[in-house]
Amino acid sequence: MSYRAFSLIPASQLVAGAALVALLGCSNNAEADVEPLETNQGKLVEQAVIGYVAPPFQADPPLRVNPEGEVTSVPGTGSITYNYRTGDSAVDMAGDHVEPAVSIHNLGRDGSPSSPENRALNVLSQVGNEARIVDAQLGDNIEGATGRVIGKHGGIEHVMVEFPDEVYEDLVIGDRMQIRAVGHGLEATNVEDVHIRNVSPDLVDALTEQGMGVTENGALRIPVAREIPAKIMGSGLGRNHVFTGDYDIQMFDEEVNERYGLDELRFGDIVAITDADNKFGRIYRGGAITVGVVVHGISNVAGHGPGVTALFTSPSGNIEVSEDRDMNLDALFNLR
Repeated sequence: MSYRAFSLIPASQLVAGAALVALLGCSNNAEADVEPLETNQGKLVEQAVIGYVAPPFQADPPLRVNPEGEVTSVPGTGSITYNYRTGDSAVDMAGDHVEPAVSIHNLGRDGSPSSPENRALNVLSQVGNEARIVDAQLGDNIEGATGRVIGKHGGIEHVMVEFPDEVYEDLVIGDRMQIRAVGHGLEATNVEDVHIRNVSPDLVDALTEQGMGVTENGALRIPVAREIPAKIMGSGLGRNHVFTGDYDIQMFDEEVNERYGLDELRFGDIVAITDADNKFGRIYRGGAITVGVVVHGISNVAGHGPGVTALFTSPSGNIEVSEDRDMNLDALFNLR
């Protein structure tokens, strides 16, 4: 595991913000020089939210047009996605905005993605929360089986959940699952200007076991699989909050894709976005940094691409990152 600064941020900003401090040459025992992240976990409210396996969605006409004017028709959002799940490629597929594993929603009394019930499902569900199948149409085979929340997708307003392999053959669209929602309102108490969004206490624990913690210079160090420059972030910018949804990595520049290894992005990858502030809305801010998780797949539509749900953000850049290509929710939680 190596520690390094991202070259896109001027050195003056790194010093001023204590961001992405260069730590080249650190040994594999470098995690020992961090203190555990402290939070207000003891004050969190724990509530149940309900979601139903969502059907797949297709627009009318079912066409996608890329920036070159080429037209395709491929699978998209929703449903039970059997062969693209946490740890699988988010890029190498004949799909557009594909959501990994199981997509759920709760259209509620309004029958709409904007219903209060669906808003509660999306706001209160946190990455790493436990989900339990409580009503399965095929019955006892999978009722009671548990999985984990792995992300949120804006626009369609879905929450994605991963389950063990043996659950998938018996899942049916419309099956109901309850999430033990805890983490909304989580705050860091021993590090300055680091804001937590969409993170369960279980995810904090899992990342801590992999080396996340507060350094002696007061920054939060987080292991990530990839770095992404804010200049290529697209759809989802401009929202006035980040408690639901995601924003997209544009992949229309082959040189940038190669430089940052974006063709190797996987569902569930923990990634850093440099010069990105996600404290409330998603904005460009020089020297800021956001750490998030890849939650949906590639798109050929202008401004779109693999989606990232924010987890940790620091407008002043008070987050250091360590490079670990294995930083993925599948490995953190042994999901499959």
